[in-house]
Amino acid sequence: MIGFTAVVLLLAIVRLAFPQVAEARGEKLEAREMTEGSDNATPEGEEVISHHSPLTSHHSETPLTSHPSKPHKIRSVANYNEAFPDTNAVQLVAARHWGVSPVKNRKDAEMRKRELVYIDASPYYHVDPLYSSIPYLVPHAAILLQDIGQAFYDSLYVKGVPFHQLIVTSVLRSQEDVVKLRRRNGNATENSCHLYGTTFDICYNRYKTVEDPDGPPRRQVRNDTLKWVLSEVLRDMREQGRCYIKYEVKQGCFHMTVR
Repeated sequence: MIGFTAVVLLLAIVRLAFPQVAEARGEKLEAREMTEGSDNATPEGEEVISHHSPLTSHHSETPLTSHPSKPHKIRSVANYNEAFPDTNAVQLVAARHWGVSPVKNRKDAEMRKRELVYIDASPYYHVDPLYSSIPYLVPHAAILLQDIGQAFYDSLYVKGVPFHQLIVTSVLRSQEDVVKLRRRNGNATENSCHLYGTTFDICYNRYKTVEDPDGPPRRQVRNDTLKWVLSEVLRDMREQGRCYIKYEVKQGCFHMTVR
């Protein structure tokens, strides 16, 4: 007992005389316990990254800006002619109902700006160089074209397909345009739906790619794949009663009139 008491007193004197010795020993013991008690110890100076980082999806390590991990299937339509059967005669009734009176020429079209909307600038579609028509539509038809382009983008996204713009090949035709067109093409109708600003053509065998000039090269997409996606979008628009559509084989386009 006397010896034990002497040792305790000696340690107490040392602690009082040199307190830094006890603190250093305590820090070493604490560090050792933390190291042994965790399998995920991180070396000093390294940052621990949470599995739920806001830069990644909750279910994967893929950035949220990428395509969905499980893209929707591309189904197209069973038959193009059956899905889009609306003839020129059918579309002409709607064109006369919703459209403007036929414009004489381009100068006349310029005077109709209260009735017509300029459509040659949109992130959702591209307008081809026009030689037999001019880029004007009635507001009702311009909204339809914009909605088709936006729905096409949305559909490409959920199906995991890189973005492409639709290409518009024909819009409003003046009476002067129709006369010139009939001289070159005997099959062109004199009483065209395009005269009323309600009708436009979207080609199905060409698309304009959308890519970042400073980004990585994008993968190629077959035109048939894009045509299948477009046909789904147009079928939905037609079934919603928003337009009449004719599948044109020789012209390679979907010919449509707003309803």
